[in-house]
Formats: sequence, C-alpha cells, structure tokens
Amino acid sequence: MGGRRRDKTKFRKVVSEQFPINPKRGGGIIKIEAWENQRGKVVKYSLAYINNMIFSGDNGRVLGYDNAHNFHHKHYFGEISEVDDFTSYQDLVERFERKIKEFIK
Repeated sequence: MGGRRRDKTKFRKVVSEQFPINPKRGGGIIKIEAWENQRGKVVKYSLAYINNMIFSGDNGRVLGYDNAHNFHHKHYFGEISEVDDFTSYQDLVERFERKIKEFIK
C-alpha cells in the first residue's frame, strides 16, 4: 500500500520551567513551556498558574494561555476565550506575569 508519508515538522522545546509558589504567597505552581520551529520562532506554548486550593476544575488551572487546537486562547477558572488581540508570545508572557499578580501576594 502506498500511503501518504507525513512530513512532520520538528519543534524544539526551548522553555520548560516550573515555579512552586510559597503557600504564604498564595501557593500553587507556575508552569511555562514553549517550542520553536527550525527558524527560531515560538510556534507552540503553554503558560499556566495551577492552584487546586483556588480552583479544582480544569486540572487546577486558575489562569493560562496556550495555542493548542490551532488558536490562541486564555483559560480563566475553567472558562476558555479566544485571545483576539494576540501580537506575540512575548506579549502573552508579559500579560500572564501581570495577571498572576492578582493571585500571588
């Protein structure tokens, strides 16, 4: 059988970080992951603040941004909304850092 051969684009994971938050500051964990294509452009990412003490749905994800399912979106207490004003990965990282300050004291 002569099936079509899939040309899998290879991405390289360039960020894989986890930061536990001291319970006195609100607890939880921050997870950040990003993958680049062969040209060095971030093509896949996931930014998440997880804290089961604040929210147990969505695997504990209180706040998050990712581009799974081929669109940029935000997770906020189980609600998912499209990020209409996406400009860049770096912009979302900065937005994420500002928003998590609502939860981390």
